[in-house]
Amino acid sequence: MYTKFYGLTKKPFSLIPDPSFLYLSAKHKKALTTLQYGLVSQAGFTVITGEIGSGKTTLVRSLLEKIQAQCEVGLITNTHSAFGDLLTWVLAAFNIESTASNKAERYRAFVDFITEKSNSGTRVVLIVDEAQNMDIQTLEELRLLSNINTTQEIMLQLVLVGQPELVDKLNQPELVQFSQRISIEYHLNPLSYEETEKYIDFRLKVAGSTEKIFHPSACAALFYYSGGVPRLINNLGDLALVFAFAADKKKINWKVIVDVVSERTTGGIKRFEGKICLSPNIIERAAEAEKLRRALLEATGVDISKSL
Repeated sequence: MYTKFYGLTKKPFSLIPDPSFLYLSAKHKKALTTLQYGLVSQAGFTVITGEIGSGKTTLVRSLLEKIQAQCEVGLITNTHSAFGDLLTWVLAAFNIESTASNKAERYRAFVDFITEKSNSGTRVVLIVDEAQNMDIQTLEELRLLSNINTTQEIMLQLVLVGQPELVDKLNQPELVQFSQRISIEYHLNPLSYEETEKYIDFRLKVAGSTEKIFHPSACAALFYYSGGVPRLINNLGDLALVFAFAADKKKINWKVIVDVVSERTTGGIKRFEGKICLSPNIIERAAEAEKLRRALLEATGVDISKSL
């Protein structure tokens, strides 16, 4: 729709996963290094948390690309409250074919698989995404799986990825034995303003842009309203291009971002409630614009009064 107008070859802020758009901020690189260290140091349990849309799935994909050649990796992504039998999902994650008809037989099939891989010198890693959706009983069953490991050898390594609620759940008294086995833990924070600006520029360049479409004031407003969460940056950035295209604008400034945000009533846009929504009244609009100017200056150091 707008790609030709801006000289782009594809949409820069599409939510559809595309490896060419992989951007690892300093925080993501640190988290990835932490994950890799956990695997190399044979940590039994590694826990990575972050808010919705912070890039946890991107992190998991990056990890898989780096370790699949050296490890046997199983990935469970569809956890939910009615998860069912854990071992059934574990066997499926590793593509283990089994005629087991009960839990004991499924456990035996998994132990045989682990033992075979260990004897051949292959490490086995089970990654559970959205692990906060698991109930306490299932998490305890996951801990019991780690009893396969011995004091001399870690045969099964577990990586749990989830939202911050996962930590709250793991801190419950019923899971004290689980939490004591966690060797590596990292929380993925949102992007800073500087990282947000680099993220926006990177995605535009990958999409074919040769010009700076987003003015610094637009990047500042995107950071302010998204809270530095990549998924929200993508949502707002995509709509900003649509709005600017409709208005025949080649450059996007903070006013376009405010227009986009003022139209949003859903989607988890942070810091918008009770904030700026430019009034048609010129006096009210001036007061609101000054309020936003001060907020963005404090949050990012960018003075929108000097923008386009």
